[in-house]
Amino acid sequence: MGRMAFLLVFIGIPLIEIALFVVVGERIGLLWTIFIVIATAIAGTSLLRMQGAGALANARAAMDSGRLPVESVADGVFLLIAGILLLTPGFLTDFIGFLLFIPGLRHTIGRAIWQRLAASGLVDIHSGSQGGPVQEGYEDGPVIEGEIIDPGPPPEDDETGPGAAHGNERSGSPWRQD
Repeated sequence: MGRMAFLLVFIGIPLIEIALFVVVGERIGLLWTIFIVIATAIAGTSLLRMQGAGALANARAAMDSGRLPVESVADGVFLLIAGILLLTPGFLTDFIGFLLFIPGLRHTIGRAIWQRLAASGLVDIHSGSQGGPVQEGYEDGPVIEGEIIDPGPPPEDDETGPGAAHGNERSGSPWRQD
């Protein structure tokens, strides 16, 4: 069934585009039709540049705060698809491309795809949470829990300091080398 749907889309979209070109060309003329196609490509490129920069900034902010930039990556993928659709000559592809520039619609489609992938069983989706397992479902390997301790400023480098015998190493450190 999936192959048949793909074939219908692959053949159907160009046929719809040809029909739309004929109808629009008859109504407004050939030059205006070509102008609209070129104008939508230029407008789409500008929107892609602006929203793509925003998606990249959101991804960086998510990574800086220690989160995975899943939503920003999904935005980037949808924006790439929108850009390709807007650069493809046609009215239907332009319409779909412009719809993908609406953030709320992108997020709704992304959530629906994410839920469908999770429900399909084709992929395993794991997430960590504070206090919980780092990756649920990976019981094969050992789980190493740890604590990050801020050691503070390095000790003074004098002959009587705690690290005097071993350079800047702390004398109580189990990692010091003798």
